[in-house]
Amino acid sequence: MEITHLLADLIATPSVNPMGQTVKEGAVYESRLTHYLEQYFRSLDLPVMRQKIAPYRDNLIARIDPPEGEIANRPLLLIDVHQDTVPVEGMRIKPFAAETDGTRIFGRGACDVKGGMASILHAIRQIIESDIPQIPTIVVACTVNEEHGFTGAIELTKLWKTNPVADFLGKKPDACIVTEPTQLQVVRRHKGVLRWRCHTQGVAAHSSQTLHAENAIYRMAHVVAKLERYAAEVLPQLDEDVLGDPATLSVGTISGGVSVNTIPDRCSIEIDRRLLPTETPETAYLHAIQHLDGLINEGIELEHESPMLSAPGLCDDQNGPFADFLLDTLRGAGQTASTEGAAYCTNAGVIAASGVPVVVFGPGSIEQAHTEDEWIDTRQVQTAADVLRKLMMSAWPA
Repeated sequence: MEITHLLADLIATPSVNPMGQTVKEGAVYESRLTHYLEQYFRSLDLPVMRQKIAPYRDNLIARIDPPEGEIANRPLLLIDVHQDTVPVEGMRIKPFAAETDGTRIFGRGACDVKGGMASILHAIRQIIESDIPQIPTIVVACTVNEEHGFTGAIELTKLWKTNPVADFLGKKPDACIVTEPTQLQVVRRHKGVLRWRCHTQGVAAHSSQTLHAENAIYRMAHVVAKLERYAAEVLPQLDEDVLGDPATLSVGTISGGVSVNTIPDRCSIEIDRRLLPTETPETAYLHAIQHLDGLINEGIELEHESPMLSAPGLCDDQNGPFADFLLDTLRGAGQTASTEGAAYCTNAGVIAASGVPVVVFGPGSIEQAHTEDEWIDTRQVQTAADVLRKLMMSAWPA
């Protein structure tokens, strides 16, 4: 299948992640795309496994074995690509029409990350049709819920954390590429992410009886102001990172009250903390909470929920040789490439935490991800497919 048509099929198959919001009964999440991918892999006579994560949400894992030799004696390359996209609200284009304009193709997920997915599928088909004996064992993991929790990647790593010899993979991966829009550059480091909810309590009363009430929103205003100073003054003083970008914190939502004429007795905020690659989510969470402890002297007691999302960043302490291998492949294909850091978070941090060398690579720019007119240049999609195919066919490092 020509790669642009393949990408159009993927865009036209909705796989929207509700991002924690209540959805209508019968929502299918990633399930339609999972079915499409399973049919694609089975058409190539590849062994396929479903790993159930939640209702209508299965990781789909396909394996490409070398034509010759035992699986256990070959390197195992894992390629991870997430199935889900963010929601479509606010888009000014038809999200699933896959319309084209020159070399651009538009739609939700075109850049993040169905362009990369099309590159993988196209490269795999070419590898199988070429019947190259010296390829590594290749496992393609199409994971769910990357955009709101990384649960697909977390469950994926359990396949080799338990008994990898007995499972579908046959062994622990020797290296992994996580597919994201990097403009064909090799990302070796990126940030982690931590999110949690914080609440203040008050005493409700009629709005005319302020002397007998405690306004939870006013209390939360002190919390938000202190967090703003914490983000501006404290976090930039943490260890400098090669990304050249400090740790960050932002308050993304605030809610409280039941009516305009009632003093609110509860207020809640949601906090997003982006971690340096060397930070742990646990340490960052405690650091922020301890910074707010002084508010108790102002009569403000806080309730912090356990994190609703937590994922480590990607460090470059174990992925150097594999990053160099991918760089050599890119340059051999005529691409100007370098290693970079990134401010976003991906499945790579979760997979790397299991002891697998991981880099992030793919077509498209993160600046187009999640936008109202999301698009990708199909020429980069084709180039990514060519690079992946060359990498799989190269003399693999032991």
